[in-house]
Amino acid sequence: MPIIDLYNVGLNARFKQQAEEYQGLTLARVSAQYTDLYKVVAENGEIQADIAGKLGFEAKDCSEYPVVGDWVMVDRTTNNGGNAIIHQILRRHSLLERKSAGSSNQRQPIAANIDTIFICMSLNNNFNLRRLERYLSVAWNSRATPVVVLTKSDLCDDLAARLSDVYSVALGVDVLVTTSTEADGHDALQNYLGRGETVAFIGSSGVGKSTLINKIIGEELLVTCEIGDNDKGRHITTHRQLIILDNGSVVIDTPGMRELQIETADLSKSFADIAQLSQNCRFSDCTHQKEPGCAVKAAIQTGTLSSERLGSYQKLQTEVNYQGLNSRQLEQEKINKMFGGMSGLKQARDTAKAKNKRR
Repeated sequence: MPIIDLYNVGLNARFKQQAEEYQGLTLARVSAQYTDLYKVVAENGEIQADIAGKLGFEAKDCSEYPVVGDWVMVDRTTNNGGNAIIHQILRRHSLLERKSAGSSNQRQPIAANIDTIFICMSLNNNFNLRRLERYLSVAWNSRATPVVVLTKSDLCDDLAARLSDVYSVALGVDVLVTTSTEADGHDALQNYLGRGETVAFIGSSGVGKSTLINKIIGEELLVTCEIGDNDKGRHITTHRQLIILDNGSVVIDTPGMRELQIETADLSKSFADIAQLSQNCRFSDCTHQKEPGCAVKAAIQTGTLSSERLGSYQKLQTEVNYQGLNSRQLEQEKINKMFGGMSGLKQARDTAKAKNKRR
């Protein structure tokens, strides 16, 4: 069996040095993640793996479990005698995550150790700037570099207008345009796929992620499905997986997301225009609502900033601020926002009582 060069799977000197701290264990990279089972790529190929009981016991939340793209230390490189056991996760240089579904405040990791995140959005009815802002905020927070990939440009009636809209929110981000039928545009993705580079594809279901990956691979490895007339994509990819390309680069495919709830986000980069305008506000803690001397509200009045973009920023800011709070803390945060604290709430109650007495 040929030995796999792990440098073709994204290994670098940083992870190699970390691995040397663990004697008796072997370096591997998580290539697929299922409900309670993993696959990892080690020097002898891809094998199945479970996590060690101690690793699972000490994990505080989902973010401390292995995820696709993680470099881990395992006890064997073959499945002879049973599944390999993951004993350690090496320190990540990037982590793409979102808020877990439901009412839980836990973070859900999506993929780790990514260099570039391709945010895919189709140019037909799936086009949504507010959703793109959300994806960009999460991507910047991961510490990877986001790239916007616009798909199905052949189905777009006014490409120039769509591009103008995207450029207005994707500040400092490369924007690539692809079609459903032509190779034009797909070749540009190759510029991000050097040896040892890891890229991840994210986006809503049915926007064409699997089609793009198949074109990069050069074969129909992933099942694809078009968006229907109602523009609701189907979840074709059912689990996260790592694909090793012939040139030594790595692609991570992720299931489509019907919604992306934010746990943490970097709004200073995804809304760099608002962050820059805020520096000229009269008050350093300006909320850009009713304060005098607000440079952000002034920009809206002059037309250099849209009210929709400010609204999106404030919505995401509120969402991020509320994450991780329990019910009592959430209630306190709402009181602070509405009344400026408990004293303000008491004053509002006293005012309401006085009015009722006069009636």
